[in-house]
Amino acid sequence: MSDGVGEAILEAIDIHRSYGRGSSRFEALKGVSLRIDEGESVAIVGKSGSGKSTLMHLLALLDQPDDGALRIDGVDSSQLSARQLNRMRNQDFGFVFQQFFLTPNATVLDNVVLPLKIAGVSRRERKVRGMAVLTQLEMADKAKSKAVNLSGGQKQRVVIARALVNNPRVIFADEPTGNLDTGTGRLVEDILFSLNKEYGMTLVVVTHDSELAARCDRQLFIRDGRAVPATAISGAPA
Repeated sequence: MSDGVGEAILEAIDIHRSYGRGSSRFEALKGVSLRIDEGESVAIVGKSGSGKSTLMHLLALLDQPDDGALRIDGVDSSQLSARQLNRMRNQDFGFVFQQFFLTPNATVLDNVVLPLKIAGVSRRERKVRGMAVLTQLEMADKAKSKAVNLSGGQKQRVVIARALVNNPRVIFADEPTGNLDTGTGRLVEDILFSLNKEYGMTLVVVTHDSELAARCDRQLFIRDGRAVPATAISGAPA
């Protein structure tokens, strides 16, 4: 839990999530609590299958807990309408995943402005805002290139640009460097942490990489669906 400095933008209170039924039922989360303050960078750390990605999906409103409460700015997410949830996901949150989820034969610019298109922003404004974030990430010269022709590092920059185009309050990054070589991964990390430090965007990183986790303000360690002390995780940052 946080020491209470700042305002909580996200708060999970004893959340549970299971999948399947009967003998095939799997408890992914078994009562996890977490508070994330505005402007923080927080790493959710654990091995594959620990429940860390499930927790991120719940925090990002991509899924709902079976039990417990999830609060956004102090408001219980279960009280929000489907329209409010969709607006929050599209406007307040940005997503950076290990898989790029780009449309291969669409241009870089078209991939970046997709959230704006979904939000009904005019074509002219989409182009202006899309080019602004591409320029910020030194990718403006690739705006007309097809995504399929980019390197892995370039694709991840496009994904970050897409995450930024709505000027989100929170960036969720799930293994953001998992498909990248060490050098390129470090550059992507630097971009994410500069957005956190310079623009005050809240950063939630899911990772099994102890070095990446150590760069965050705080770490929450997950094992078998529960939050555990750092000492319980092999290779956890000190």
